[in-house]
Amino acid sequence: MIAGVDEAGRGALAGPVVAAAVVLDDIRIVEGLADSKKLSPGRRSAIADSIRERAVAWAVCAVEPDEIDRINILQASLLAMARALEGLGVPPSAVLVDGKQVPPGDWPARAIIGGDAIEPAIMAASILAKVHRDQLMRDLDTQHPGYGFALHKGYPTAAHRDALRALGACPAHRRSYAPVRRCLAEAAG
Repeated sequence: MIAGVDEAGRGALAGPVVAAAVVLDDIRIVEGLADSKKLSPGRRSAIADSIRERAVAWAVCAVEPDEIDRINILQASLLAMARALEGLGVPPSAVLVDGKQVPPGDWPARAIIGGDAIEPAIMAASILAKVHRDQLMRDLDTQHPGYGFALHKGYPTAAHRDALRALGACPAHRRSYAPVRRCLAEAAG
């Protein structure tokens, strides 16, 4: 009952940070697991379907921009991870986390830098978190047209920064992030 945990969206200027927790089944193997960033969107989506179908347990949790602004992105990422682990419905015997820190909880946990490239359960969590967050950002693109969320997923690309300057911040933006703060300050005059 080893749970892998990872997040997506930590460095974005907009949208939630999303974490997933996955307990893989040793018998119902998920083929094609890899670091989510190295997979095409179509391949990620197909593998995500397989993970949801074959895993012993999985859960995904999002922490929204207003909460990110209130508690900071590190705490929001750890909170999303803890909520995903609690959402598994089964207590993990151990938790493997991609990164440098582990979320709070009553389980033995180990942080592994680069874990999304070496630990299958973390790879699975990475894929679920990214697929879920990408869909949320496509939904936000429909709700807030003009920002290009479907393309850059809220990350600070040149196109996103240009849209932010032209349109101002929308409710999906993280107001505590410097580029958004600057935009809000300029708008306030």
